[in-house]
Amino acid sequence: MALPVTRINENNEKDALLVTATADSIVVLSGLVKSYRLGQTIVPALRGVSLELNRGEFTAVIGASGSGKSTLLNMIGCIDEPESGSIVIDGVDVLSLDDNARSRLRNQKIGFIFQSFNLVPVLTVAENVELPLLINTTVSPAERKDRVAQALEDVGCSKFVRNLPDQLSGGQRQRVAIARALAGNPDLVLADEPTANLDSENSHRIIDLMLDLNARRKVTFLFSTHDEKLMGRVSRMVHIQDGVIKL
Repeated sequence: MALPVTRINENNEKDALLVTATADSIVVLSGLVKSYRLGQTIVPALRGVSLELNRGEFTAVIGASGSGKSTLLNMIGCIDEPESGSIVIDGVDVLSLDDNARSRLRNQKIGFIFQSFNLVPVLTVAENVELPLLINTTVSPAERKDRVAQALEDVGCSKFVRNLPDQLSGGQRQRVAIARALAGNPDLVLADEPTANLDSENSHRIIDLMLDLNARRKVTFLFSTHDEKLMGRVSRMVHIQDGVIKL
């Protein structure tokens, strides 16, 4: 199926583009180009990246530091924009949206898991998990409470609802971060090196948990990782080198 979308070309103008996708596609990227300026130097991060992810996939993006992994996740997460190319999330042309609409899509469709957990230290576990739901006006206070409770139960952290993050171990904090990502009932979870700050035992537990959630909730997971334990258990690996996906 060809999806009509709008892309930004090299002259910062919008033009028409047809992107080939299937009914199972949740992410379709076509021709993404992105560079960053470091002083007087232009550093290419993505060089015409195209990628399709299907619903329910458990996929890892593999590459050396500086290969473009984080930039790619930022594009899919609607955090950054390409200089050219197109981004379609769940059939929606991201680059055609204004900032408010893009924020709503990010809040309602995408969950994020970070290497450093990114929990707010002065908030309890329950308050951290609830935080993304507070800006979603379609979710009532009663539903927020139910979603927080369910997400924490799913990750085995129900007994920590009143704890502060610094009262938890690294593995427990990452479980809470996963609960926060899941509380919004996302279709897609993006995880940037989710096991990098964990020991081997906790890494295995987190991988087991995410695989279980992928199977039970049918959430699509996309990781960037160097972790060989995670690489060996994903259903698909995408290799990126110098801003180009290697087939």
